[in-house]
Amino acid sequence: MKKLVATAPRVAELKDYEDREIKSNEVKVKVEFAAPKHGTELADFRGTTPFIDGKFDEEWRVFAQRGADEPRGIEFGDLPLGNMFVGIIVEKGSDVTEYEIGDRVCSYGPIKETQIVNAVDNYKLRKMSKTASAKNAVCYDPAQFALSGIRDADVRPGDRVVVIGLGAIGLIALQFAVKIGATTVIGIDPIEKRRTIATKTGAHYVLDSTACDAGLEIKRLTDKKGADVIIETSGNVHALQSALKGLAYNGTIAYVAFAKPFPEGLWLGQEAHFNYGKIIFSRACSEPNPEYPRWDRHRIEDVCWELLMNGYLNCEDIIEPVVPFEKCAEGFCEYVDRHPEESIKMGVDFTGRE
Repeated sequence: MKKLVATAPRVAELKDYEDREIKSNEVKVKVEFAAPKHGTELADFRGTTPFIDGKFDEEWRVFAQRGADEPRGIEFGDLPLGNMFVGIIVEKGSDVTEYEIGDRVCSYGPIKETQIVNAVDNYKLRKMSKTASAKNAVCYDPAQFALSGIRDADVRPGDRVVVIGLGAIGLIALQFAVKIGATTVIGIDPIEKRRTIATKTGAHYVLDSTACDAGLEIKRLTDKKGADVIIETSGNVHALQSALKGLAYNGTIAYVAFAKPFPEGLWLGQEAHFNYGKIIFSRACSEPNPEYPRWDRHRIEDVCWELLMNGYLNCEDIIEPVVPFEKCAEGFCEYVDRHPEESIKMGVDFTGRE
């Protein structure tokens, strides 16, 4: 059996592995579909992740200097790649009572042919029907951060809402804003494919941030009032500056992005002061969140899973392209690393394998 790993910065390979025996509280899953992350995982892959516990592996430093402009390094052997998977349970331990062999499930894990998962006290292992969308299921993780940003910013019907950065999190946040009843929804991203999907999803306007003064355009598209809410998912310094410029007086920026240290270019005077804006750093998995204890991580996850499974959210266009498992190493390098303009969130299909 094989799994997808990074063996050096910007080098992905399929490597052999053998499964251990499952424990009494575990199930083994034969994977049929999976997806990586295109944000934080990509930083690991490129070698630009900040220090972990103050450690820096010298060999990884050499790799990172070859493969990244600003190496910051992580400790690195064969780094597993992947975020979520969907598959069928093929074995179960003696203590497992909530799951049966043949159940279709989704959970977190790297891209590999089988997964061994705790199935006794693991609320992250989700059952799904045989006909439920695998593409929706692997958007379970980004949907949580999108929902958290929308709730933290208190998006309400009638609001003018901007979403900057139209990756998986941004496009799902945009869907939420449209469905909530925002009267003006603006999507901003330099990648045409993403803007096209945003329009299909219901955005009233889309902007190419490299072709205009995005902050000024936000004001023009909102009768010079500015946006009530801006959801920032890109982590780009110029995106935050545009958000500060395009924000309505006393509006809210939900900063969902997990940004790296900013270079020069952020000006917290001028529009930032005059617009009197609020920046909320939004993160679904930080407890307690602003609405705790009514809303906690479990509730966010439960709601997102329900909305993905009942079709309220549609992520079919977000998972594209889909590559066969045998080609996922090449696909990760091509679509996630080198040419992100050709994908939003890559899917990996295992169903052609025996």
